[in-house]
Order: sequence, then structure tokens, then C-alpha cells
Amino acid sequence: MSRTSPSAAFPEAARVALGDAQLRANLRKATHTIRDKRERVVDEVADWEELRAAGRAIKERTVRHLDVWLERLEASVTARGGIVHWARDATEANAIVTSLVRAAGADEVVKVKSMATDEIGLNDALAAAGIAAHETDLAELIVQLAGDRPSHILVPAIHRNRAEIRALFRAHLPGTEGLTDEPAALAEAARRFLRDRFLHARVGISGANFAVAETGAVCVVESEGNGRMCTTLPETLITVMGIEKVVPSPADLGVMLQLLPRSSTGERMNPYTSVWTGVRPGPPDGPQRFHLVLLDNGRTDVLADEMGRQALHCIRCSACLNVCPVYERTGGHAYGETYPGPIGAILAPQLHGLKAATSLPWASTLCGACADVCPVGIDIPGVLIHLRGRVVEQARSGGPAAGPASERLGMEAMARIFAGRRRYEAAQKLVRAGGRPLAHGTDRIERRLPGALGGWTMSRDLPAPPAQTFREWWRSR
Repeated sequence: MSRTSPSAAFPEAARVALGDAQLRANLRKATHTIRDKRERVVDEVADWEELRAAGRAIKERTVRHLDVWLERLEASVTARGGIVHWARDATEANAIVTSLVRAAGADEVVKVKSMATDEIGLNDALAAAGIAAHETDLAELIVQLAGDRPSHILVPAIHRNRAEIRALFRAHLPGTEGLTDEPAALAEAARRFLRDRFLHARVGISGANFAVAETGAVCVVESEGNGRMCTTLPETLITVMGIEKVVPSPADLGVMLQLLPRSSTGERMNPYTSVWTGVRPGPPDGPQRFHLVLLDNGRTDVLADEMGRQALHCIRCSACLNVCPVYERTGGHAYGETYPGPIGAILAPQLHGLKAATSLPWASTLCGACADVCPVGIDIPGVLIHLRGRVVEQARSGGPAAGPASERLGMEAMARIFAGRRRYEAAQKLVRAGGRPLAHGTDRIERRLPGALGGWTMSRDLPAPPAQTFREWWRSR
């Protein structure tokens, strides 16, 4: 199965993915299954729209006063025996985690699925320091064994089917020679492989879905129980959390825990919701040392953009990916970023700078399905349009261009024509005269125009120019 390069621009990477029929089949089956489940459980909630409005209000209030809530979170975690570390970027975060693992005297760690640690490349940084990181989420384990990259926020191995996973396990896991591709058999093989690592690991590493500023509680939701093992068995627990994941109060957490499972897995509640607060004094009960690494890595830059900062409201449910017609056909690898799909198209260019991801704001049809399903009401199409405008302004200032030169020249010519009535009416007459020889009856122009215009009309119908413009019709009456 073909895989795209993380450094490729979206148009080129998407073209490769579109040629992979098996990938498209895997994506269609998985995304439709998840979104159908989501629709059923959301319909059960009479006040779903009120919940969405509450979630949006919580995120807006928190992001507006993010410094206040982060300082309160730090104080709450510290008061309960935890230690808080601040990381400006990926390099600093990786250095902090590596030093903490070494201080614990460990050369391996077990990990809960975490987008933040994927974002900073933590596994590679640990490997460079001689520390083995074992992914314990089933899908993340599949990706790790394959030397692959996640392609979905919720289901990282969505691009692989059962037959591929069975072949992968047979190649890498001991005692799996007769393994079938039944889901229960695949899960049991992973369970046997991971159990020994859970029992012997001295350090666990997690991400965080939410952290409560008032109490210092950290929350991880998951479906397999691996997260519970990672956050309770090791002596040392290290959590890497994006600074936008903080919520002010336990009541706010309650709202989010109603929105997240229905939007992500189509469940009324997650099978495992782990919430911990610092460390417990006295006899050992859970980790004896807890470290919270608060990760910026471009997030404060996103805050500076009043429109774009909506991207920080995201609770990583992946509902937008499951309804996006672009993601369904290209998969997550084509985006070349940790966060794929519609949310990735607005988050990645802001975290890394527009120059690093110029094409991503165009990785959308602007159909609006993503905004319709977002549990916290992020206006993803609006932010995409906003970022497209920023890319154009950047190109005018000498930055990388947003598209082919011919497209930019054509748009500039149209802008000049539309700016004046006389130019506009002259262009209408010119189009009418030039379009007549190409018209197919009175309805449309021939499907394929000659030359470079043929690429545009290959998948679009162009209506035939009318015999009269509206102004001509009006004057005649």
C-alpha cells in the first residue's frame, strides 16, 4: 500500500493517496461506521445543541484568560504533590521528559495514546537517548510496529484493514504464527504482548484530554484500559499536555465528558475515564511521582489571531475527519502533519507557521460539514477562508505562493474586471461572443474546453452564456 511523505505538499500527497483503492475503501468503511454511530447517540440527547453552546462558551472563556487558568492549574497540581514543568517548544519538552525518565533510572517507558507527544516527536527523542517507548493503545501499537505514522486523531491505524494488521502481528509479535484476522484474536495478541511491559515499566507517559485548574485533576479518556494501566502501575507518571487543554472547574469537565465520547466514538460515555490529582501520601497507591509538562509549541502564537484562535478550542474528538469528503478520500498521511483533516488544516499552519503548511488551508471543499458536527462549534470553514487570505497576503509580501502563477494572475484579472461597471459589462459581451461557438445547445458549454482550460472543465459543467444580461433585460422592459 502506498504511503505519502510527510514533507510533501498536500496536492501532491493527496494525488498519491487517491491512487490507492484499498486505502480509500478502508477509510470509507471506518469513517461511515463511526459517524453513523455518532448520529444515533447524539439524537438521543434532547439538549445537544445547548451542550454544544456550553462547550463553546467554556473554551472561549478559558482561552481568553488562559494565563490565569494555567497559573491556577500549576498551583493546584503543586499543592497536591505534583511537579509542573513549562516547555516553550518540542525541543524543550523532549529534554524535560528525557531527563525525568533518566532520573527515574529507567530505560523504557509505557505510553498512553497522545497527540501532544506525537506532535513533539517524543518517541524519536527518547530513542536517541537510549530509551525505548512502548505504545500501548492497540492502534498506536500497530502504527509503531509498522514504522508508520498515525492517519487519524481517534483511530491512528484507520488506513489499515484486518488482514494487514494480522500480517504485521505475525511478523513482529512472538507466538502469533497461527493468528487469524478476527478482531478478538488480534486484540488478544496485543494484550499478551503488552502485559509484561505494563507490569515491569517504572515510568508511564500520558497525554491529557483535560486538566481542571481549580483542583489540579488530570483526565484521560480511552476505550481499552491500557491508559488505566499506564497511569496507575508505574512509579513515575509524566503527562505532556498542550496548554489549551485546561478547563476551569469540575463542572466544566462534566460538560466536556458529555460532548467528547458521543462526538468521537459514538458512545454515551467512554469505557475508561481516568482522573487523578497529584500523588497520594502514605502507602503506595498509584504513581509516587507525578510530573505535568505544559506544552506551548506555537499555541501562544495562535492566541494572537482573533479568528484563528478558535482552533485551540478543539477537544480532539475527530468528528470533523469522519464527515470530511476530502479526508475520506485522501486519509491523514496526505496532510503531512500530526493533526490531519479539517482541524489539522487550520491548526497545523498556525502552530508551525503558514510558510510551513501553505497548501493546507486549501485542503477543503468548504462544504461546512465539519462545523455542523464540531461539539464546541468551531467555525472551521470560516477559519480556512481567513487563513487563505493570510496566505495570499503573505505571498504579496514575498512569501511562498498559495497556488500556480496562472491561477493568481487569473484571479487578479477578474478582480480588476469586477472593480468597474464598464469593464464588467465589456467582459460579459466578450464571454457571450466567445462562448457561442462552444455552446452545447442553450444549456451548457462543451464539457472539455481547449488548452489549459481543459483541466478546469474536466470535472465541471460551465453554463452557456445567456442571450441577455440582467441589465440588458431590465433596460429592454
